[in-house]
Amino acid sequence: MGLSLNIDISATSFFKPVTVVQFVLEFLNLRDTSRPLTDRDRVKIKKALRGVRVETNHQEDQIRRYKITGITPVPMSQLIFPVDERGTRMSVVHYFMQRYNYNLQYTSWPCLQSGSDARPVYLPMEVCKIVEGQRYSKKLNDKQVTNILRATCQRPQQREQSIREYAEDKFAQEFGINVCSDLVSVPARVLPPPMLRYHDSGKEKTCAPSVGQWNMINKKMINGGIIDNWACVSFSRMRPEEVHRFCCDLIQMCNMTGMSVNPRPLVDNRSASPNHIENALRDVYRRTTEMLSKQGHEKQLQLLIIYVCHV
Repeated sequence: MGLSLNIDISATSFFKPVTVVQFVLEFLNLRDTSRPLTDRDRVKIKKALRGVRVETNHQEDQIRRYKITGITPVPMSQLIFPVDERGTRMSVVHYFMQRYNYNLQYTSWPCLQSGSDARPVYLPMEVCKIVEGQRYSKKLNDKQVTNILRATCQRPQQREQSIREYAEDKFAQEFGINVCSDLVSVPARVLPPPMLRYHDSGKEKTCAPSVGQWNMINKKMINGGIIDNWACVSFSRMRPEEVHRFCCDLIQMCNMTGMSVNPRPLVDNRSASPNHIENALRDVYRRTTEMLSKQGHEKQLQLLIIYVCHV
């Protein structure tokens, strides 16, 4: 057959070129713009926008572009920074009013941060717009995955037809590329799935996958993992006894499938509000580290179970 070129269609997701305020409202599904953003909201925005380029729109005659490196830990109304070499400090709200005669509205929201931690540049979200043409490389949620599949999914006949028409593509013609309209036929066969082997102490010692799927019911792993040190934090409204019951059921299921998991957590289960995620995690880290240090172990926490309500 000789040298050949594999031609196919691919699709990916991009950031919409909208204002950062509009992005945040859609991303967090917010309606009340007056309420402050929680720690949980701030972490989500930071993960979504880190590395994204934005352009400012508060100066009509000058548009500047910045790369987002983080989100400020405090709202804009509390954000103060030095404005000169003498150490004169001014709030972001006052600075924008004095310098640009711009009255900021979303003062309860944090600012975007650009530059380094040593020389940060604070950017109010309402004066920033996401630059067009940036690929969205983060994980999509279920709704977004469904939408992109619905928009790009093609039946085999449609995909074949689009490939056959590639010779009419203006970019291919511009580069002098000629594509044969006939697809190549190659010999092929379907390989049988391999038989899976499990521990002899389980009710089912072998398993034949079906369409690439199988489950662990009545099976035990031959070399199951060992977890000695674990803890649990609940950010839900469930009662502590319900969270405890969930952990017990999870540990029991792990042990039934061949793992070796300590039935007792390293420290008591912790409950906290979704608005205090960072503080709760820091507290669990401190308590577990102290407990392991007292026991003389060099091991660290192996598993942290986060119990949250489905949003």
